[in-house]
Amino acid sequence: MKRILALTMAVIMALGLCACGGGSAGGEGGEGESGPVALNMATGGTSGTYYGFSGVVAQVLNEKLADTLNLNVQSTGASAANIDLVDTGANEVAIVQNDVMYYAYSGTDMYEGKDPMESYSAVMSCYPEYVQIIANKSITSIDQLKGKKVSVGDAGSGVEFNARQILAAYGIDIDSDITKQNQSFADSADSLKNGTIDAAFVVAGYPTTAVTELASTYDFNVLPVDQEHADALMSDYGFYTYGVIPGNTYKCVAEDVPAVAVMATIIARNDVPEDVIYALVKGIFDNQEEIGTAHAKGKELSLDTAVSGIDIPFHPGAVKYFTENGAMTAE
Repeated sequence: MKRILALTMAVIMALGLCACGGGSAGGEGGEGESGPVALNMATGGTSGTYYGFSGVVAQVLNEKLADTLNLNVQSTGASAANIDLVDTGANEVAIVQNDVMYYAYSGTDMYEGKDPMESYSAVMSCYPEYVQIIANKSITSIDQLKGKKVSVGDAGSGVEFNARQILAAYGIDIDSDITKQNQSFADSADSLKNGTIDAAFVVAGYPTTAVTELASTYDFNVLPVDQEHADALMSDYGFYTYGVIPGNTYKCVAEDVPAVAVMATIIARNDVPEDVIYALVKGIFDNQEEIGTAHAKGKELSLDTAVSGIDIPFHPGAVKYFTENGAMTAE
């Protein structure tokens, strides 16, 4: 009877250990012994780049890393909503604009007066979202926006803060030196075409649908940010990067246009185990060619840009991968 009881207890304990073995990214132990670790990834609207890009990443990694990870992509309200979802624990990972990520982490700008959200850390930057300043053909430089009617995105949005910062770098006060309009990208394009505004700020990966559609019926300029002003912006705000919007991205703009950009960045809760995030980053770079074949933004992934424009701490799993591969220096 004692031997039967001992065997019964051993079976119960073994079953209990199996039940605790996998599935949740938030606990200890990382990769589950009984199956892949599930990561719920907050993205954006179903018609947006965040959702499309993340969906391709999930499709590729769920096939290649079937025994390790299961990435579940969810449609959301994008950056600010995603940070809230990660902070509350509803999602383990998300893709966000790195400037909004910084504001939330530091309790500044659009998060002024709120407690800093420090429950998450950076995983990697994926691709740039350029600040595209489109203007009627009579305007050729940012300093000419003084006294003009300018759309700066939705009120209180990340776009409005980008506009505030860039205009200030050129000596223009967004509240007193322009007639500020708060419009969506599509409404801004319509207003520019109709002549009710003179210029608009659009922050997105290029080509941006609303701007491409505008270019089919209306000629406009994309205003450049010169190196001097870009350097000042990057010095003041660590989330900016600098590059060019290639000529003929929009058919009415033949030349390359230098511009600043924020980065579409993956974040993760701090309590996601190190080995899980390491596997996620490694999986993305090991399968970059396949991701890039399925989505154009995958072609923009690189080790150099993956660690750029990030002004908050990195997740330990990301640090491990980037250190091993020379993108970071071990401390």
